[in-house]
Amino acid sequence: MPHKFEIHKDKKGEFRVRFKYNSEVMFSSEGYASKSSAMSAIESFKKNGPGAQIEDNS
Repeated sequence: MPHKFEIHKDKKGEFRVRFKYNSEVMFSSEGYASKSSAMSAIESFKKNGPGAQIEDNS
């Protein structure tokens, strides 16, 4: 599968979510105090992401 979510700990010890496609980071989340909060963020991305609007601020 060329795309995946990753949870990692940053230098501050917070959990962050990265979404990768073909090993390239497409986005990274804010820091979360717990791994379960990071997992909840992933579930929210999966649930709410497909219907998200595109806002062009260029």
